[in-house]
Amino acid sequence: MARKSLTDKGVAALKPRAARHAFPDPQLASHYVRITPNGAKSYACVARNPDGKQIWTTVGDCEVMPIEEARSRAREILQRVRDGLPAVEPRGETFGAVAANWTKRHVEAKGLRSHKQIGRLLRVHVLKRWANRPFLDIRRSDVAALLDHVEDNFGARQADLVLTVIRSIMNWHATRHDDYVPVIVKGMKRDTAKPRSRILDDDEIRKIWKAAERAGRFGAILRLCLLTAQRRTVVATMRWEDLFGDKWTIPQMPREKENAGLLQLPKVALDIIRAQPQLGGNPYVFGMRQDKPFSGFGNAKRDFDKQLPKMERWTIHDLRRSARSLMSRAGVPDNHAERVMGHAIGGVKGIYDQHSYADEKRDALAALANLIDGIIHPRDNVTRMRKRAKR
Repeated sequence: MARKSLTDKGVAALKPRAARHAFPDPQLASHYVRITPNGAKSYACVARNPDGKQIWTTVGDCEVMPIEEARSRAREILQRVRDGLPAVEPRGETFGAVAANWTKRHVEAKGLRSHKQIGRLLRVHVLKRWANRPFLDIRRSDVAALLDHVEDNFGARQADLVLTVIRSIMNWHATRHDDYVPVIVKGMKRDTAKPRSRILDDDEIRKIWKAAERAGRFGAILRLCLLTAQRRTVVATMRWEDLFGDKWTIPQMPREKENAGLLQLPKVALDIIRAQPQLGGNPYVFGMRQDKPFSGFGNAKRDFDKQLPKMERWTIHDLRRSARSLMSRAGVPDNHAERVMGHAIGGVKGIYDQHSYADEKRDALAALANLIDGIIHPRDNVTRMRKRAKR
């Protein structure tokens, strides 16, 4: 005997059970009313794709959708699944497509130095979850859930880097579409700690320097970071062709606002550089195989720390911050020290003062080297007075 037709009134009369269950629609095979223990009801349908995989799809909420409309939508969904298509036609571009276009037209076109890191963040944390999701369906709650996952498994700092990439993609998309409003709002950052301000004291500098003297290329990079106040990547990518006599010209990178430019290096820095072997045709002072510069800082730093006496956690960037503080301690004027650091000089002075400051930067590095030498080789506190010569 045929089952009775299921109407909207009949759907409303269906009772919940102790566990969620699906009530079959007698008028459309593979169409069901799903009922949860708390009484919530929704229409759903199930079909197998060409690979034989069973695909369940929610059609709509029973409270707002009449059953005839649900059957009509279910028929479309069932046919799409059986044809090997997504159950529901994507609403506009997918997140993966927008991210790929942003990478091509923004990251690559502008030559961003962080393109490798951006690609890794997208690949590892974002595209695994969102590649096939409609871009317009990504809500603020989705972003928050993703950041929760990254923070819990990789830390707050990594979550903030992911947030920066997502924000950039959404802001870029907004510049190309009339009605799109990015879902990122203020307050979504996870790492609220103050910027790192650690500098190394004299005893720590001695410990690191002496261990660095026995640590090959990595140790040489560490000592040059302290002697020149440059970032580790700038030192690691130093080329032989950038050196002429005692002068080092730091190339301007794409989209880099400013750098130290031409530096006249003190003798101790030159001795470290000249001690490095030239590896065939490798153009880098700290070269590796396949004509590439030194890499693998994480592993090198872990191995290096094992050779140090016990001391507070430190980072390679602490050397740059320490060098800047040492220049002030050595009496180097702030303006000269900032130009050694390669910091952009703002305001009217940055626009109109185009002096090279080559001599001033030379003197600043010389003062820095002298102070570091005094720290590494502490002298007796007793000053021996010369006897006056008799007339």
